Amino acid sequence: MSAREAVAAVADPGSFAELPAPARIGRPDGPIGWQDYDASRARAAGRTGEEESVVHGTARVAGHPAVLVSFEFDFLGGSLGERTGDRLEAAYAYAREHRLPLVSLIATGGSRMQEGMLALTQLQRVARQSVLTRAAGLPQIAVLRDPTTGGGWATLGAGADVVLALPGAQVGFAGSRVRPADADPSAYTAEGQFAAGHVDAVVPPAELPLVLGGWLRLLSGPAVSGTAEPAEPPAALAAAEPAATGWEAVQRARDPRRPRAEAYLDAYFALRLPVSGDRAGGTDAGMLCGFGLRDGRSIAYAAQCGTATRPAGYRTAARVIRLADRLGIPVLTLVDTPGAANDAAAERAGAGAAIADTFAAVAGARVPVTTLVIGEGGSGGALALAAPGNTWVTPDSYFSVIAPELAAAILKRTPDQSPTTADQLRLRPQDLVTLGVARGITAPFERAGT
Repeated sequence: MSAREAVAAVADPGSFAELPAPARIGRPDGPIGWQDYDASRARAAGRTGEEESVVHGTARVAGHPAVLVSFEFDFLGGSLGERTGDRLEAAYAYAREHRLPLVSLIATGGSRMQEGMLALTQLQRVARQSVLTRAAGLPQIAVLRDPTTGGGWATLGAGADVVLALPGAQVGFAGSRVRPADADPSAYTAEGQFAAGHVDAVVPPAELPLVLGGWLRLLSGPAVSGTAEPAEPPAALAAAEPAATGWEAVQRARDPRRPRAEAYLDAYFALRLPVSGDRAGGTDAGMLCGFGLRDGRSIAYAAQCGTATRPAGYRTAARVIRLADRLGIPVLTLVDTPGAANDAAAERAGAGAAIADTFAAVAGARVPVTTLVIGEGGSGGALALAAPGNTWVTPDSYFSVIAPELAAAILKRTPDQSPTTADQLRLRPQDLVTLGVARGITAPFERAGT
């Protein structure tokens, strides 16, 4: 697929308007005197009809305006040279000037060898433009085509806020000709990068315009950081009176038939799109993160699913909270975990640091964070996601400094004393309201009118 075909595949018909190529003044295109470089460029131009490896312009995607950057792989492998850097810099600057999101449709083999180190330094230019655009509160979305390798992956691709990939695309820092001979080929695919937590979704081509348009809708709202209204807490999905005893509250929260995060998110959002992975090699199926549409406005979410939360889950949640904060989007967190994973693998993966980072993301957010405890609130592993002063609880939940059984063990009590210990911990929903830990108990869905 050519650069313009890639644009046509996602842009609304007739909406693409190419931006003028920046004029290059000073150094020639072949700054290091590479033999036959001019001829190679001429052949690439004749073959593709393009003057450089990147096409840039504005377009609408599912009705939403954006700046598009599309790579032409048949132009010297979609490589980045100085003139490529000129166009990328111009695209970023236009996006900031006109308050538009930037979408990169990437297909590149990396930096252009024929321009030597001057080609490699274009990665610094791209990184600088990405940082400026991030500071301006504008989203960056990458679509990884085949291939996306080298510096293009390590800047435009992996540096984007949301990373989508086409099925089967080659994705990795090392291209096919330079990676170790015994390397696992699956690690260098879109699917492999998704499994490792570096790609948010692998999207079939036919679905890409709708998914990309959805992301533009969710991330391109008019809110300014610090001015967003808080998300309202979801209504409870189980109609029940608060538990009479602490142990009853614990048993209700542990009931496998109780509504879980997915049901709450489906009931709350008209549209939601997930992000996946901590960008450090990990994923956690027990933490659902992403952005959704509620009553016409965007809300970010991070939701525990009732399992022991792993370090990758906390890092993914922190990533989403910080992105929402930068874009001025309020956050909803759903707490439901017996506690943080504490096995040896979790400790080696940095459980403490990941939990600390989540605490810091919530504490540092300038946008409002709303929390609903929908099941188990197990110790610090649950509290990391809870918003100070804006935490709500459902009737079938509890929140405790520690699980009653563990508290009994620490206090050298027998297991049969766990129910009594649960009462002493004051962990019921109504106890949490009385103690000031929770603002209130949410009403069941059918009475809430939402």
